[in-house]
Amino acid sequence: MSSVVEVVRINNPENIKNNDFPPLVMALGYFDGVHLGHQKVIGEAKEIAAKKGWKSGVMTFDPHPSAVLGNNKAISLLTSYSSKIAQIEKLGIDYVFIIDFTKDFADLLPQQFVDQFLINLNVRHVVAGFDYTYGKMAEGTADTLKQQSRGFFETTIIQKETYHGEKVSSTLIRSYIQKGEMEKVPSLLGRFYTSEGIVIHGDKRGRTIGFPTANIESDPSLLLPPQGVYAVKIKIGDSWYNGVCNVGTKPTFERETIMQSVEVHIFDFSNEIYGEKVAVEWHIRLRSEQKFAGIEELVTQIHKDKQQALEYFQKKVNEQV
Repeated sequence: MSSVVEVVRINNPENIKNNDFPPLVMALGYFDGVHLGHQKVIGEAKEIAAKKGWKSGVMTFDPHPSAVLGNNKAISLLTSYSSKIAQIEKLGIDYVFIIDFTKDFADLLPQQFVDQFLINLNVRHVVAGFDYTYGKMAEGTADTLKQQSRGFFETTIIQKETYHGEKVSSTLIRSYIQKGEMEKVPSLLGRFYTSEGIVIHGDKRGRTIGFPTANIESDPSLLLPPQGVYAVKIKIGDSWYNGVCNVGTKPTFERETIMQSVEVHIFDFSNEIYGEKVAVEWHIRLRSEQKFAGIEELVTQIHKDKQQALEYFQKKVNEQV
């Protein structure tokens, strides 16, 4: 069982003294998704820390650099901050340092970043991916880290992790999700893709046709798969339930709706969960969203969707036996 990670938020490095922290082995990166490539970097930091008798740390940033540098076109994320920290905690890391990514921070020269945010934090060893960059105009690279260490820390550079010849990256994972290819994601992420949200009141039309749904207001910073029907699991409290989820605009009922909705019909579940935070684990896309001639046709299709999802999860259970 992993220990509880200590989260340290830094907006001004001048408030930090070198002796505020024990000797650290620091993994550097944004780590969106904490995918298998990220896990390799973080795992190496943990291993070195254990050998040296030091503490392990992960340094990340908030918000995503694209929100500050991307002309207001921030990318959709694979993990919320709470989810990212939870994933890092599972890997047994001692500290997560979250640096406020501001325009001033982006303008730091590479050597200033090393001095203020690595040497100043008592970092003795840095682990980074081969494509890590830092400092103004991303002039600092994995190769310059060693030159700029001033002898205070050693560096380990992790070579790229590949899957079918392609680099395992948050960008590749995003491209799979954007195409609805959810079954490809676990090979890169190490788990099924999960989004979070709050259960809100919808139009309650589902219960009138025998398929009540949980209407989920998703975290707006997170990437959602495209419109369609998916086999999903949903976490309510500490329990997981199977279900079928519709992402879309309900074209059979709504003629002018533009807002995208996420509605999960949860199997064998009848509790009231309005206002609760839930997590949706996306397994496989069953079909694209379509408009039906009427209610009967829609109900017939939902029965088919539910049956297909039940068969999918039963197959998963059989594979584990």
